[in-house]
Amino acid sequence: MAFEELLDDPVVQKYLHELVGPKGMPVAAAPPDGEVTDEELAERLGLELNDVRRALFILYENDLATYRRVRDEDSGWLTYLWTFEYDNVPENLREEMERLLDALVDRREYELDNEFYLCEVCSIRFEFAEAMDLGFECPECGSPVEAMENTHLVDAMDERIENLRAELGVKA
Repeated sequence: MAFEELLDDPVVQKYLHELVGPKGMPVAAAPPDGEVTDEELAERLGLELNDVRRALFILYENDLATYRRVRDEDSGWLTYLWTFEYDNVPENLREEMERLLDALVDRREYELDNEFYLCEVCSIRFEFAEAMDLGFECPECGSPVEAMENTHLVDAMDERIENLRAELGVKA
């Protein structure tokens, strides 16, 4: 899939934005063809060099950019030539979805295995043992904590888990 098509996808846009943040998004959204230096990118995009470097290293850490070092024979300085590797975006997104699925399954089990109490005034939630240690009284405001029903939360997790499994083609 060409980069232009990838960037039109709101999921990919969100993924890149979450990786590099608002200051790095111009770098992620405008990859040049071929190799480019961080200085060239900063000048072309009108960004601070440190913001460009931060975005490039984040993209590198996520296998979305590579670099090649070239040493200037006269000065001995190293120049980094960056290449963008957006072919890895679909696989990275799949891995993120798999991590999310695992986390949701774990959280669902936690929700099912515990009994919770809620301070309606402060909206602080406590596990049963903690609520018992506190005498079923909120440590912030002194209000009584009441048993909390979490089936709506578990149901929402079930729906999200089912949707993720369907999208990933994974059986329960």
